[in-house]
Amino acid sequence: MKWALVLIIVAANTLGDVLNTAGMKRHGEVEHFHPRAIGHLVLHLFRNPLVVGGIASLAVSFGATILLLSIANVSFAIPATSASFLFETVLAKYYLKEDVQWKRWVGATLVAGGVALLSV
Repeated sequence: MKWALVLIIVAANTLGDVLNTAGMKRHGEVEHFHPRAIGHLVLHLFRNPLVVGGIASLAVSFGATILLLSIANVSFAIPATSASFLFETVLAKYYLKEDVQWKRWVGATLVAGGVALLSV
């Protein structure tokens, strides 16, 4: 059961982060932070399907994390779910077209190795 929850968390967290990033890139840079501008920003973002989908995915991830923490130690749960870092790096490169330098690839590989050690 705990590995199924890890899979749900990794998939939902990865999807949520990528959707939010794509939605915010579509929106553009936030330049004004006074209360009225923040209100307009929130209203605009809740009309952006990418951001709404990202928030929903992160809500699923949060719920699955709470369930996982009820059956597993935090010393397992949090490192295991960091596998999303690897998938987010791949999607950043190939879906979001970001410039991912070799140091990030090394970091993602190290994270993947650490997650693999948890399954041993």
